[in-house]
Amino acid sequence: MAAEKGQMIARGRTAEIFAWKDNQVLKLFLDWCPAHWAQGEALITQAVHQAGLPVPAVEGIVDVDGRRGIIFERVEGHSMLEELISKPWRIAHFARMLAELHTTLHSCELPGLPSRRERLESDIRAAAALPTHLKEAALQALAELPDGSAVCHGDFHPDNIIMSSKGPIIIDWITATQGNPLADVARTRLLLRVGAPPGVGAVLQRLANLGGSLLYSIYLKRYRQLRPVSQEEMEAWQLPVMAARLAENIAEEERRLLALIEAALQQMTS
Repeated sequence: MAAEKGQMIARGRTAEIFAWKDNQVLKLFLDWCPAHWAQGEALITQAVHQAGLPVPAVEGIVDVDGRRGIIFERVEGHSMLEELISKPWRIAHFARMLAELHTTLHSCELPGLPSRRERLESDIRAAAALPTHLKEAALQALAELPDGSAVCHGDFHPDNIIMSSKGPIIIDWITATQGNPLADVARTRLLLRVGAPPGVGAVLQRLANLGGSLLYSIYLKRYRQLRPVSQEEMEAWQLPVMAARLAENIAEEERRLLALIEAALQQMTS
């Protein structure tokens, strides 16, 4: 007999997390999500786990209630976000840990992953809220940036890190790609800057209230100590990454994102 899903542990924009048998959890995608998303995330998570990164083990794919899901080993612990909220005086500690984890991730290469550049280009082209002149500017900026082969998480922020007894564990690998690590850093910066709607973006809104700018500045200082890069190299990725974010159609972010994109373009052309 198939196992029954247990108590719901968490809910996100694309999936719900349930307790499962034998110290496991079930990530059950919502019914609007394509079935291949589960297979894709399972394969990527398994690959980065085997590469030695701090990632949960994948233990199977199942169909439950007509929805596709992934069974993971259960990682006990609070998210880094929850730790930040309960212990805000430790913001510098967690910001440095965030940077150290990110550089560890960026030291890894997995040639089979999708291309970060191609994903960004596709998202920019698909961003309906992006005016033509901004779309063309973002695509041109992206075309001029150097490529890379580092593992990029694509959604790296404190709520995707579980503080376990074995150390921090990185979860939610559905958007992972390979490319220039600075594209991934730019994405993290954006997630810490821009608010978002309830449910989807409660994480980001809480981070903004907590002090996302301070968290990012400490994170970035530590990241650059470990992987020296110039400010200009960092800033160059902001325009295409912000433009690509609009493809996610988060209405509450659109006005601010468009203003940030216009400001970034003016700075580049001034």
